[in-house]
Amino acid sequence: MMFLLFPFLDLGFGMQKPLLLVPVMATPNGTLVHPAHFLLVGIPGLGPNIHFWLAFPLCLMYALATLGNLAIVLIIRVERRLHEPMYLFLAMLSTIDLVLSSVTMPKMASLFLTGIQEIEFNFCLTQMFLIHALSAMESAVLLAMAFDRFVAICHPLHYASVLTGPTVVKIGLATLTRGFVFFFPLPFILKRLSYCRALTVTHSFCLHQDIMKLSCTDTMVNVVYGLFIILSVMGVDSLFIGFSYILILRAVLELSSRGAALKAFNTCISHLCAVLVFYVPLIGLSVVHRLGGPTSLLHVVMADIYLLLPPVVNPIVYGAKTKEIRSRVFHMFSHGR
Repeated sequence: MMFLLFPFLDLGFGMQKPLLLVPVMATPNGTLVHPAHFLLVGIPGLGPNIHFWLAFPLCLMYALATLGNLAIVLIIRVERRLHEPMYLFLAMLSTIDLVLSSVTMPKMASLFLTGIQEIEFNFCLTQMFLIHALSAMESAVLLAMAFDRFVAICHPLHYASVLTGPTVVKIGLATLTRGFVFFFPLPFILKRLSYCRALTVTHSFCLHQDIMKLSCTDTMVNVVYGLFIILSVMGVDSLFIGFSYILILRAVLELSSRGAALKAFNTCISHLCAVLVFYVPLIGLSVVHRLGGPTSLLHVVMADIYLLLPPVVNPIVYGAKTKEIRSRVFHMFSHGR
């Protein structure tokens, strides 16, 4: 094994330093060049002072996401009357958001506060895998919640027999397995590439499409596989969610009583908000990436919204719209005085 050392690299925070050591490994197919570190940019075009002050609202967002999602999980765990499919799926969603925020926000806040951009190569790949796998799991849980609302509104008499406890457990295991299996190959197909271009990841965290762009070897396998899993996971989930709500809307409109129709659809409002917060930035991010061109401020902002907003917004929306959770929170605060 040899090591290459390039002269200097601009870190984007007004500093110059030698480029990181790059191990060169001989393989049967040639030579693989893997960097010791990648460099995270943060938000392009913003200076170190602005990055520093942005760290504080980011830390506040992380605190809100952690406390909100943890509160929902604990309330559902403690309250036996909330051990129903709708709330169990909500607990799964909050658990995923809790882990996802912990994977992204602390490293991002550290980048903004200290200006230290280096992220170790394998740690970057691990973060990338967790971000994509957890996003797929969140998509699957949103689909399960849409199915729950579809059965509750369109087939209420069959709800108890369709969504039983074992069925909910199987859906949870399927969600976990699918997210792991589909995205587990990503770190390995990135490791088969050589990296000899600028080693700057133009986000505050590691994403597959950004790491792939840093390679100077053929990335066709990465492009095809990345497109395949986006379409077969998020694409299929979004289609089924949309189809579920078409059927739900049709069933609601067929109700004779306007009050009953509003009450039935009101149970879907929280879930619809979660779906929009998750899928609108995801679709926008996918579109701007497919249009090609260099990564811009628009790419970075949309990626930040896609990853940082749902863990913060979901607990607030569900806490405000779900009577049982809201009353439990008020009860906790009233007894704490």
